[in-house]
Amino acid sequence: FRIMGLNGKAVLPMILGLGCVTMATMTTRILQTRKERLVTTMLLALAVPCSAQLGVLLALMAALSPAGSIVWLALMAGILLAVGWLSARVFPGGTSDFILEIPPMRRPQIGNVLTKTGTRLDWYLREVIPVFVAGTAVLFVMDRLNLLSKISIWAEPLVSGWLGLPADMSNAFLVGFMRRDFGAVYVLDAVTGPDPLLTSHQILVAMVTITLFMPCFATLLIIAKEHGKAVAAGMVAFIFPFALFIGGVVNHVGRWLQTI
Repeated sequence: FRIMGLNGKAVLPMILGLGCVTMATMTTRILQTRKERLVTTMLLALAVPCSAQLGVLLALMAALSPAGSIVWLALMAGILLAVGWLSARVFPGGTSDFILEIPPMRRPQIGNVLTKTGTRLDWYLREVIPVFVAGTAVLFVMDRLNLLSKISIWAEPLVSGWLGLPADMSNAFLVGFMRRDFGAVYVLDAVTGPDPLLTSHQILVAMVTITLFMPCFATLLIIAKEHGKAVAAGMVAFIFPFALFIGGVVNHVGRWLQTI
């Protein structure tokens, strides 16, 4: 974590991000400096899949060769470290030392555990449910106005040309903006059907791009609430082209290696 300008406290949001990135973004409040909160939020939004998306990605890995799975894992780990290192040098501010007071070990009391769990669950539901409802409402309106289909048509040349995926895979990225696991499920459906639409190479490209693609709408709204609209817009402006760039590089490098 020191490579990424963080200390041990950042472990908690990163681990929680494997459950829900929206909740993990809110827990970055425990970090002491604004710089550490921004770096951790950037990494969560970029390269940490939530539990639902991770489950689908693991199912997709079954369709890959062992080498393809290793490439995906290595890319995610390398990008996490590289973007963290770069973010620590771009975001202004300082870092804090990790000082943790270790209390004496005591047997937990069931009443206290239930009370604190209920309090935090209530806080989470009050914070997140309105955001999920608002995001769903916005996407519903866009769908009713046929805006999603227009965006899908516009994105087809990029998806089929640069990423080397079937044109209708653009729907996976649009659906993934609502919930990241939905986009991965769309890819999984294209793989597990009676007539698979994707080759092993295309599955790897889709997995890399879906994993790095924009955070879900709920997470984006929480980022705007926690850090401001300018920060949220800046992260989107970086993540969106970065995910497409890395996906395209994987596509073209993979095709070049196949010709050797």
